[in-house]
Amino acid sequence: MKYTAILSLLFFVASCKKEAAAPDVSLKSGDIIFQTSTSGQSKAIQLATHSKYSHCGIIFQNDGKDFVFEAVQPVKLTPLNEWIKKGEDSHYVVKRLKDTSVLTPKVLDDMRTVGRGMLGKDYDLYFEWSNMRLYCSELVWKIYKDGAHLEVGYLQKLGDFDLSSPAVKQKLKERYGENIPKDEMVISPQAIFESDLLTTVTEE
Repeated sequence: MKYTAILSLLFFVASCKKEAAAPDVSLKSGDIIFQTSTSGQSKAIQLATHSKYSHCGIIFQNDGKDFVFEAVQPVKLTPLNEWIKKGEDSHYVVKRLKDTSVLTPKVLDDMRTVGRGMLGKDYDLYFEWSNMRLYCSELVWKIYKDGAHLEVGYLQKLGDFDLSSPAVKQKLKERYGENIPKDEMVISPQAIFESDLLTTVTEE
């Protein structure tokens, strides 16, 4: 009986610790959040981009609650706590524009309008630079580009990434066969993460 009580207490403490994954700082609409995804392609993205993080989204607030606008299948708004739990070890980093004055209410409304046009679109497994389908960092980059007229992160060609790892080669073969579009323009989570326009506001 005593042993069972101790186990229950340990479980309760562990559960409380997990729930405490929510940020200690106040987030703002327009913040960009990063995590290591648990998807089947996450490892290949990490290896190809030399990055710890393989997924990202934009924070938007609605009725006082935080949501992550993200490109999964399909593009959608996900409650922040739910989004955090989907990541590896519930770890995440939030970045924000150094010059927060840029994100006026008008600019944020414009960013939301751009986002609404993306809502419900399919996830882009092929990382094509089009608006028919979208992948995570493409969604973030285009919302900032079209809504705030800022380029957060640098574009690269697919062939610029490190494609030498067996895991990366396998994923490329699954997607493209022998015709890998090495000249396709791509924006990676790492390129956004490294942007000089951003500063880290919290890491949990």
